[in-house]
Amino acid sequence: MAITGSSGAGTTSVTRTFQHIFRREGLSAAIVEGDSFHRYDRTGMRQAMTDAAASGNPHLCHFGPEANLLPELEALFAEYGRTGSGKVRRYLHDEEEAHPFGQPPGTFTPWEDIPAGTDLLLYEGLHGAFADAEVDVARHADLRIGVVPIINLEWIQKLHRDRTQRGYSGEAIMDTILRRMPDYVHHICPQFSRTHINFQRVPTVDTSNPFVARFIPSADESFVVIRFADPHGIDFPYLLSMLHDSFMSRPNIIVAPGGKMELAMQLILTPMILRLMERRDRS
Repeated sequence: MAITGSSGAGTTSVTRTFQHIFRREGLSAAIVEGDSFHRYDRTGMRQAMTDAAASGNPHLCHFGPEANLLPELEALFAEYGRTGSGKVRRYLHDEEEAHPFGQPPGTFTPWEDIPAGTDLLLYEGLHGAFADAEVDVARHADLRIGVVPIINLEWIQKLHRDRTQRGYSGEAIMDTILRRMPDYVHHICPQFSRTHINFQRVPTVDTSNPFVARFIPSADESFVVIRFADPHGIDFPYLLSMLHDSFMSRPNIIVAPGGKMELAMQLILTPMILRLMERRDRS
Protein backbone atom coordinates (compact mmCIF):
# COMPACT_ATOMS: atom_id res chain seq x y z
CA MET A 1 0.00 0.00 0.00
CA ALA A 2 1.21 3.50 -0.79
CA ILE A 3 0.37 6.89 0.70
CA THR A 4 1.58 9.61 -1.62
CA GLY A 5 1.62 13.36 -1.19
CA SER A 6 3.79 16.45 -1.45
CA SER A 7 6.00 17.87 1.28
CA GLY A 8 3.71 19.33 3.94
CA ALA A 9 0.63 17.50 2.71
CA GLY A 10 0.13 15.52 5.92
CA THR A 11 1.06 12.01 4.78
CA THR A 12 2.72 11.28 8.14
CA SER A 13 -0.60 11.86 9.97
CA VAL A 14 -2.33 9.47 7.58
CA THR A 15 0.36 6.87 8.25
CA ARG A 16 -0.49 7.07 11.97
CA THR A 17 -4.13 6.30 11.12
CA PHE A 18 -2.99 3.23 9.18
CA GLN A 19 -0.88 2.14 12.15
CA HIS A 20 -3.94 2.36 14.43
CA ILE A 21 -5.79 0.04 12.02
CA PHE A 22 -2.86 -2.38 11.92
CA ARG A 23 -2.69 -2.58 15.72
CA ARG A 24 -6.43 -3.08 16.07
CA GLU A 25 -6.52 -5.82 13.42
CA GLY A 26 -3.32 -7.52 14.60
CA LEU A 27 -1.36 -6.86 11.39
CA SER A 28 2.40 -6.48 11.14
CA ALA A 29 3.47 -3.83 8.63
CA ALA A 30 6.81 -2.93 7.10
CA ILE A 31 6.81 0.89 7.02
CA VAL A 32 8.91 2.47 4.26
CA GLU A 33 9.63 6.20 4.31
CA GLY A 34 9.95 7.80 0.91
CA ASP A 35 12.89 9.92 2.07
CA SER A 36 14.95 6.76 2.38
CA PHE A 37 14.90 6.45 -1.42
CA HIS A 38 16.41 9.86 -2.05
CA ARG A 39 19.55 9.57 -4.16
CA TYR A 40 21.70 11.92 -2.06
CA ASP A 41 22.23 12.55 1.62
CA ARG A 42 21.88 16.14 2.84
CA THR A 43 25.42 17.20 1.98
CA GLY A 44 25.35 15.40 -1.35
CA MET A 45 22.02 17.01 -2.28
CA ARG A 46 23.39 20.50 -1.66
CA GLN A 47 26.32 19.74 -3.94
CA ALA A 48 24.08 18.18 -6.60
CA MET A 49 21.83 21.27 -6.58
CA THR A 50 24.87 23.54 -6.94
CA ASP A 51 26.21 21.46 -9.82
CA ALA A 52 22.80 21.36 -11.53
CA ALA A 53 22.37 25.14 -11.22
CA ALA A 54 25.84 25.68 -12.70
CA SER A 55 24.76 23.51 -15.64
CA GLY A 56 21.62 25.56 -16.24
CA ASN A 57 19.11 23.56 -14.17
CA PRO A 58 18.00 25.57 -11.10
CA HIS A 59 15.11 23.21 -10.35
CA LEU A 60 16.77 19.99 -9.15
CA CYS A 61 14.77 18.81 -6.13
CA HIS A 62 13.41 15.73 -4.38
CA PHE A 63 10.14 15.90 -6.33
CA GLY A 64 11.80 14.80 -9.57
CA PRO A 65 13.20 11.40 -10.57
CA GLU A 66 16.80 12.65 -10.91
CA ALA A 67 17.13 13.07 -7.14
CA ASN A 68 15.60 9.72 -6.20
CA LEU A 69 16.21 5.99 -6.54
CA LEU A 70 12.89 5.25 -8.24
CA PRO A 71 14.01 2.07 -10.08
CA GLU A 72 15.13 0.72 -6.70
CA LEU A 73 11.77 1.71 -5.17
CA GLU A 74 9.90 -0.12 -7.92
CA ALA A 75 12.17 -3.14 -7.38
CA LEU A 76 11.34 -3.11 -3.66
CA PHE A 77 7.58 -3.07 -4.34
CA ALA A 78 7.93 -5.90 -6.86
CA GLU A 79 10.18 -7.99 -4.60
CA TYR A 80 7.91 -7.56 -1.59
CA GLY A 81 4.92 -8.61 -3.70
CA ARG A 82 6.73 -11.80 -4.70
CA THR A 83 8.54 -12.78 -1.50
CA GLY A 84 7.51 -10.47 1.36
CA SER A 85 11.08 -9.19 1.57
CA GLY A 86 13.32 -6.49 0.13
CA LYS A 87 16.03 -3.98 1.01
CA VAL A 88 15.23 -0.82 2.98
CA ARG A 89 17.06 1.91 4.89
CA ARG A 90 16.21 5.05 6.87
CA TYR A 91 16.95 8.71 6.31
CA LEU A 92 17.86 10.40 9.60
CA HIS A 93 16.26 13.85 9.59
CA ASP A 94 17.51 15.29 12.89
CA GLU A 95 19.64 14.68 15.98
CA GLU A 96 16.90 12.75 17.74
CA GLU A 97 16.57 10.25 14.89
CA ALA A 98 20.32 10.06 14.28
CA HIS A 99 21.53 9.60 17.86
CA PRO A 100 20.63 5.87 18.26
CA PHE A 101 22.59 5.08 15.10
CA GLY A 102 25.68 7.11 15.99
CA GLN A 103 25.43 8.99 12.69
CA PRO A 104 25.05 12.68 11.84
CA PRO A 105 21.63 13.98 10.80
CA GLY A 106 20.99 14.10 7.08
CA THR A 107 22.52 10.68 6.40
CA PHE A 108 21.18 7.23 5.57
CA THR A 109 21.40 4.06 7.62
CA PRO A 110 22.86 1.00 5.83
CA TRP A 111 20.52 -1.05 3.61
CA GLU A 112 19.05 -4.07 5.38
CA ASP A 113 16.40 -6.73 4.76
CA ILE A 114 12.81 -6.18 5.77
CA PRO A 115 12.18 -8.38 8.85
CA ALA A 116 10.57 -11.70 8.04
CA GLY A 117 6.90 -12.30 8.76
CA THR A 118 5.31 -8.93 7.94
CA ASP A 119 1.77 -8.96 6.55
CA LEU A 120 2.04 -5.94 4.29
CA LEU A 121 4.22 -3.06 3.19
CA LEU A 122 3.15 0.56 3.69
CA TYR A 123 5.04 3.26 1.78
CA GLU A 124 4.66 6.92 2.76
CA GLY A 125 6.30 9.59 0.66
CA LEU A 126 6.47 11.53 -2.59
CA HIS A 127 6.38 8.77 -5.19
CA GLY A 128 3.99 5.99 -4.18
CA ALA A 129 2.00 6.36 -7.42
CA PHE A 130 4.85 7.47 -9.68
CA ALA A 131 5.04 6.29 -13.30
CA ASP A 132 6.89 7.43 -16.40
CA ALA A 133 8.30 5.83 -19.54
CA GLU A 134 11.01 3.98 -17.60
CA VAL A 135 9.65 3.34 -14.09
CA ASP A 136 6.17 2.32 -12.88
CA VAL A 137 6.03 2.26 -9.11
CA ALA A 138 2.24 2.65 -9.05
CA ARG A 139 1.41 -0.67 -10.71
CA HIS A 140 2.84 -2.67 -7.81
CA ALA A 141 0.73 -1.02 -5.06
CA ASP A 142 -2.59 -2.75 -4.33
CA LEU A 143 -4.01 0.32 -2.58
CA ARG A 144 -2.88 3.85 -3.47
CA ILE A 145 -3.95 6.78 -1.26
CA GLY A 146 -3.44 10.41 -2.21
CA VAL A 147 -3.18 13.09 0.49
CA VAL A 148 -3.76 16.38 -1.26
CA PRO A 149 -4.64 19.55 0.68
CA ILE A 150 -5.40 22.47 -1.62
CA ILE A 151 -2.08 24.04 -2.48
CA ASN A 152 -2.32 27.13 -0.25
CA LEU A 153 -3.05 24.92 2.76
CA GLU A 154 -0.22 22.59 1.76
CA TRP A 155 2.17 25.55 1.68
CA ILE A 156 0.95 26.83 5.07
CA GLN A 157 1.57 23.40 6.61
CA LYS A 158 5.03 23.21 5.03
CA LEU A 159 5.93 26.74 6.16
CA HIS A 160 4.94 26.01 9.76
CA ARG A 161 6.67 22.61 9.83
CA ASP A 162 9.92 23.82 8.29
CA ARG A 163 10.07 26.91 10.52
CA THR A 164 9.25 25.22 13.81
CA GLN A 165 10.80 21.76 13.36
CA ARG A 166 13.70 22.45 10.99
CA GLY A 167 14.57 26.08 11.72
CA TYR A 168 14.34 27.32 8.12
CA SER A 169 13.61 30.96 7.35
CA GLY A 170 10.50 31.99 5.42
CA GLU A 171 12.66 33.14 2.52
CA ALA A 172 14.46 29.78 2.31
CA ILE A 173 11.15 27.89 2.34
CA MET A 174 9.73 30.14 -0.40
CA ASP A 175 12.84 29.54 -2.52
CA THR A 176 12.34 25.78 -2.07
CA ILE A 177 8.69 26.01 -3.15
CA LEU A 178 9.62 27.97 -6.28
CA ARG A 179 12.50 25.64 -7.14
CA ARG A 180 10.24 22.60 -6.85
CA MET A 181 7.33 23.94 -8.88
CA PRO A 182 8.21 22.39 -12.29
CA ASP A 183 8.66 18.92 -10.76
CA TYR A 184 5.52 19.41 -8.64
CA VAL A 185 3.52 19.96 -11.82
CA HIS A 186 5.16 17.21 -13.87
CA HIS A 187 5.80 14.47 -11.29
CA ILE A 188 3.64 15.00 -8.18
CA CYS A 189 0.25 16.12 -9.53
CA PRO A 190 -0.09 13.29 -12.09
CA GLN A 191 0.13 10.69 -9.30
CA PHE A 192 -3.24 11.78 -7.92
CA SER A 193 -4.88 10.51 -11.10
CA ARG A 194 -3.44 7.04 -10.36
CA THR A 195 -4.63 6.77 -6.76
CA HIS A 196 -7.62 4.70 -5.66
CA ILE A 197 -8.72 7.30 -3.08
CA ASN A 198 -7.76 10.94 -2.55
CA PHE A 199 -8.28 12.82 0.70
CA GLN A 200 -8.20 16.56 0.02
CA ARG A 201 -8.55 19.00 2.91
CA VAL A 202 -10.16 22.33 1.99
CA PRO A 203 -10.10 25.15 4.58
CA THR A 204 -13.11 27.40 5.14
CA VAL A 205 -10.97 30.33 6.29
CA ASP A 206 -8.92 32.78 4.23
CA THR A 207 -5.66 31.20 3.03
CA SER A 208 -5.17 33.56 0.09
CA ASN A 209 -1.64 34.51 1.19
CA PRO A 210 -0.11 31.39 2.74
CA PHE A 211 3.23 33.11 3.30
CA VAL A 212 1.86 35.38 6.03
CA ALA A 213 -0.57 32.95 7.67
CA ARG A 214 0.05 32.80 11.42
CA PHE A 215 -1.83 29.55 12.07
CA ILE A 216 -2.62 26.33 10.24
CA PRO A 217 -6.41 26.11 9.73
CA SER A 218 -7.76 23.56 12.19
CA ALA A 219 -9.70 20.44 11.28
CA ASP A 220 -12.91 22.15 12.40
CA GLU A 221 -12.16 24.99 9.98
CA SER A 222 -11.98 22.61 7.04
CA PHE A 223 -13.85 20.11 4.93
CA VAL A 224 -12.31 16.93 3.57
CA VAL A 225 -13.14 15.96 -0.01
CA ILE A 226 -12.89 12.18 -0.48
CA ARG A 227 -12.67 11.03 -4.09
CA PHE A 228 -12.98 7.36 -5.10
CA ALA A 229 -11.50 6.46 -8.49
CA ASP A 230 -13.97 3.56 -8.73
CA PRO A 231 -17.14 4.02 -6.66
CA HIS A 232 -18.39 0.49 -7.31
CA GLY A 233 -18.67 -1.46 -4.07
CA ILE A 234 -18.47 1.66 -1.86
CA ASP A 235 -21.37 1.79 0.61
CA PHE A 236 -22.10 5.48 0.35
CA PRO A 237 -25.35 5.44 2.41
CA TYR A 238 -23.46 3.79 5.30
CA LEU A 239 -20.61 6.30 5.11
CA LEU A 240 -23.02 9.25 5.00
CA SER A 241 -24.87 7.89 8.04
CA MET A 242 -21.64 7.51 10.02
CA LEU A 243 -20.04 10.79 8.92
CA HIS A 244 -22.59 13.26 10.23
CA ASP A 245 -23.07 16.50 8.26
CA SER A 246 -21.40 14.99 5.20
CA PHE A 247 -22.82 14.99 1.69
CA MET A 248 -22.04 13.80 -1.84
CA SER A 249 -20.94 16.43 -4.34
CA ARG A 250 -20.52 13.96 -7.23
CA PRO A 251 -21.32 10.26 -7.68
CA ASN A 252 -17.80 9.31 -6.53
CA ILE A 253 -17.11 12.09 -3.99
CA ILE A 254 -18.05 12.52 -0.33
CA VAL A 255 -17.52 15.86 1.42
CA ALA A 256 -17.19 15.52 5.20
CA PRO A 257 -16.33 17.90 8.06
CA GLY A 258 -12.56 18.12 8.50
CA GLY A 259 -12.80 16.84 12.06
CA LYS A 260 -14.20 13.57 10.69
CA MET A 261 -11.20 12.86 8.46
CA GLU A 262 -9.61 10.22 10.68
CA LEU A 263 -12.98 8.52 11.27
CA ALA A 264 -13.59 8.55 7.53
CA MET A 265 -10.23 6.90 6.92
CA GLN A 266 -10.96 4.25 9.54
CA LEU A 267 -14.37 3.47 8.03
CA ILE A 268 -13.16 3.42 4.43
CA LEU A 269 -9.71 1.85 4.72
CA THR A 270 -10.27 -0.88 7.32
CA PRO A 271 -12.50 -3.08 5.10
CA MET A 272 -10.21 -2.45 2.13
CA ILE A 273 -7.15 -3.60 4.09
CA LEU A 274 -8.98 -6.68 5.37
CA ARG A 275 -10.05 -7.58 1.83
CA LEU A 276 -6.43 -7.31 0.70
CA MET A 277 -5.39 -9.66 3.51
CA GLU A 278 -8.08 -12.17 2.49
CA ARG A 279 -6.94 -11.99 -1.14
CA ARG A 280 -3.34 -12.51 -0.06
CA ASP A 281 -4.28 -15.55 2.03
CA ARG A 282 -6.24 -17.11 -0.83
CA SER A 283 -3.37 -16.63 -3.27
